[in-house]
Amino acid sequence: MKTLITKFLALSCLAVTVLAACKKDETRVVANSNPTASTLTLSTTAPTLNKATLTANAITITATPQSYGYNAAVNYTLQLAVKGTNFAKPVEIGLTASALSKSWTVQDFNNLLLSMNLPFTSASQVEVRLKSFLSPTSTTGIVYSNVGTITATPFPLVAYVYVPGAYQGWNPATADSLQSATGNGVYTGIINYTGTDFHFKITPAKKWDVAYGDAGGGKISTSGGDILAPGAGLYQVTVDLNANTITMVKAAAYYSVIGDATAGGWGNDTDMKFNNGTQIWEITIPLVSTGQFKVRKNHDWTISYGIPKTGANGSTLASSDDDNIPVAANGTYKFTFAPIGTDNAKATYTLVKQ
Repeated sequence: MKTLITKFLALSCLAVTVLAACKKDETRVVANSNPTASTLTLSTTAPTLNKATLTANAITITATPQSYGYNAAVNYTLQLAVKGTNFAKPVEIGLTASALSKSWTVQDFNNLLLSMNLPFTSASQVEVRLKSFLSPTSTTGIVYSNVGTITATPFPLVAYVYVPGAYQGWNPATADSLQSATGNGVYTGIINYTGTDFHFKITPAKKWDVAYGDAGGGKISTSGGDILAPGAGLYQVTVDLNANTITMVKAAAYYSVIGDATAGGWGNDTDMKFNNGTQIWEITIPLVSTGQFKVRKNHDWTISYGIPKTGANGSTLASSDDDNIPVAANGTYKFTFAPIGTDNAKATYTLVKQ
């Protein structure tokens, strides 16, 4: 009996030793439950905006990489919102892990502030932060940087006219706009004419007090009749109020979403709208988590965008052999899309549940 007990104790000691050795050799990867937030730095908190320095740098926002305590593909989105709104409806700009910095010229930053409906008669405060996250369609793992505050007064350089018509119910208050980036009287933008009636007019304001109509021969006047678009689809519309002319050509590039996450499935595109203020394609659309989707250019598979198979970053899409974009949960989402680079081989995007 003594011999058996001795052998049992010896084996027990050996097992403990082996387990201890295994535990010692084990390498654990554990996410930090309270990761240190990225640090956001502003080149200035009070950029000077004026018409004399349109091409000068207005502001540069730089952030440090976010660490989760292990090697992870981190996604980044810069968020800007009017101070006091608690980022309820932010303007979002996708950044890449290799370029955690964003610079604006005076003209571009002024346009951004005007797209946020800020007044140009007094200074406004805009808060900015960096949103870091592990999945673009999940609420887990979200970390926000410190919040910076920018005080600025935009000036009315950018000007707009509006395009009420049958395609949107003849309502100037909700009509799409055309933009004059330098306020020179020439306005342009992409309008999506839908339905079967393609008549419209041009209004300088979101009301019917003054409206330009068809005066014949490519001319417009305030006494003209309804203007007729060439047909259904997205058209680049240019209005010159100096010469009172209008031109319409099929948009050279337009983008849509397609996939079984959308109501149209993989057989039907759902067109995005080009926001002539932010210069970004966008759509608010119901999506289902049982499906996925992609972005197509000109309703064709020659160029489509999805999640990169390598070097994935949740704020960047690639127009190559890429994966579909997943949807985390059923719901209505706002999806924004902006091709980048001279070859448009990549694009930044956001997908935010409403």
